[in-house]
Amino acid sequence: MAAKRIAIIGGSGFVGSHLVAALTREGWATRVFTRRRSRARALLVVPTCEVIETDVHLASNLNEHLAGCDVVVSLAGILNEHAGAGHRFQDVHAELPGKLAEACRYHGIERMLHMSALGVDADAPSEYLRTKFRGEQAAHAAAAHGIAVTSFRPSVIFGPGDSFFNRFAGLLALSPFVFPLACPHARFAPVYVEDVVRAFLATLDDDAAAGRRYELCGPQTYTLRELVAYTARLTGHRRNIVGLGDRLSRLQGRVLERVPGKPFSFDNYLSTKIDSTCSCNALEELGIVPRSVESVVPGYLGANERNSWLGRLRASARRDRP
Repeated sequence: MAAKRIAIIGGSGFVGSHLVAALTREGWATRVFTRRRSRARALLVVPTCEVIETDVHLASNLNEHLAGCDVVVSLAGILNEHAGAGHRFQDVHAELPGKLAEACRYHGIERMLHMSALGVDADAPSEYLRTKFRGEQAAHAAAAHGIAVTSFRPSVIFGPGDSFFNRFAGLLALSPFVFPLACPHARFAPVYVEDVVRAFLATLDDDAAAGRRYELCGPQTYTLRELVAYTARLTGHRRNIVGLGDRLSRLQGRVLERVPGKPFSFDNYLSTKIDSTCSCNALEELGIVPRSVESVVPGYLGANERNSWLGRLRASARRDRP
């Protein structure tokens, strides 16, 4: 296609960094918007990537920095809210996509790709899912102004640098002997980040993708308990994983949302009420064979497992002494 410059909101994040790398290989120039330039250090060395430090929640900034772009990719998202403008679900998930759509209209940009989530609905149990739905609706409303919009609804996304397996690996390391797990029966179909990126690329120049909302899942469904137990095995952490019932899961959400870093929140608990699984996995339709958790995750967590067991063996054999 003739278009060669893509603006990516949320491009310094987990999915964004993988997308920038893929677009660079395909010969695209990218323009990444970030609140703090320091968060995009890895992108600064990419010669065709322009990193712009700006507040994307201000329409004037979007109108200024989207000039000259041909496509807009909306990846901004947060798992938990924090105090201050631009850090609430309503700001990031619901309002920002509409502002982006309006900026596209202002500049005559005719293509927009939007990251949504599985389980979004106006009546979804969590504010995360409800605001994601409103943002998806706002993005697709731009079709009335001649903007071709495609949105993606992935399950939890995994890969090097993810905030799922890496987060649980960190929590397991901090937990002595027993690991209390909220919502152990919640179901997920984790999807590999590179498969998500391939879905974006496959639809970028496809007129038939306009107006579509693609569900993206990996090849297998797991309970949260199974995924955490797998993480524990890979990282060599022998923990007794105790699944909490509904009442204690709610309580854990109320307590941990007050802990620095919010490892878990009450809204996270509410989100698990909806299975993060696909009714129709679009990866197959797009010609993408999804990678499994077992074929990827050991590559970035498995080294911890090997080191852990090797350390124990060496200590038991007293080979770790000079």
